[in-house]
Amino acid sequence: MIQVLVVDDQTLLREGLQTIINLEEDMRTVGLAANGLEAIEMTASFSPDLVLMDIKMPLLNGIDGMKRIKKDYPDTIVLMLTTFLEDNLIIDAMANGADGFLLKDMAGEQIVQTIREAMKGHLILPAPIAAKLTARLSYWSQTEPGPFYEHALEQNGLYFNEKEREIILLLVQEKPNKQIASTLYMSEGTIRNYISVIYSKIGTNDRNAAIIRLKEFLIP
Repeated sequence: MIQVLVVDDQTLLREGLQTIINLEEDMRTVGLAANGLEAIEMTASFSPDLVLMDIKMPLLNGIDGMKRIKKDYPDTIVLMLTTFLEDNLIIDAMANGADGFLLKDMAGEQIVQTIREAMKGHLILPAPIAAKLTARLSYWSQTEPGPFYEHALEQNGLYFNEKEREIILLLVQEKPNKQIASTLYMSEGTIRNYISVIYSKIGTNDRNAAIIRLKEFLIP
């Protein structure tokens, strides 16, 4: 019998998943949680085989909750529940031990079959999410120049977050804002805002001067 803990901040979705799961002969829900903190407590109390974990929740989000569960209960399978196809969330979850993803709009029969596949040790990646990861890996493999000189950044008092770094790697290739926005699945307005912040950090408003300056911090 597969024991499942369902974690989501929406009551209707939690109870809907509970109904779908409990109709199956080979699985049952052992608890319903509304946030990451409750998920950790219930995992300790009920020792589920598998946790269905929503990504975006109050108090403690699903990714942080998943990290804690994977650290304390490494044999527990955690599938992330999401309606979002945000690259950074997907990559963050995968990098920190998620066993796969379930899209909330999946049919009931797909959900229970996915649970069974996960219990067999299969990595669960629905087609839309697999496509996102493939696109991002392709982007990283084609992007030049390479990583940053972290020590040089530190010496100059510079810090760039993950998104700024992604933009910088395209900016120094002299990609126009429209192409950067398309590559990173962002709006041009958002890209302009990020670039303005980058300019401010390095002390210039000139694109060519910024590119020259930023290349100093990149490993050729």
